[in-house]
Amino acid sequence: MGGDRVKVWLDDTRDAPPGWMRAFTPEEVIGLLRLGKVTELSLDHDLGLDTAERERTGYDVLLWLEAEVGCGRWTGPLPGITIHTGNPVGRARMVRVLRAIHRLHAMGHGRRPTWGASRGE
Repeated sequence: MGGDRVKVWLDDTRDAPPGWMRAFTPEEVIGLLRLGKVTELSLDHDLGLDTAERERTGYDVLLWLEAEVGCGRWTGPLPGITIHTGNPVGRARMVRVLRAIHRLHAMGHGRRPTWGASRGE
């Protein structure tokens, strides 16, 4: 991966740009995000991971991140996030969730509460 910080490119067909690490599945990206080392993230929507139950896409990464930020489990800065999909419907869905992530993070959902300190405990 080259050092502690990584730029992650999620795509099943396009090669990652120089300096980026290519990931092929949402689970790979989520694992890297959990490590707290991702500085930038670029997501494709359609990954060719369709099963009988459901399709796994770049949208899944954003849904996971939205839940983490909304529940206060994401305590650090957000990585820079770009959507590079050619799917217009998938892009629209991803943009909506990305805006929600930024709103939640700006509202402080990405920080742990400090109730004890504010009450002098």
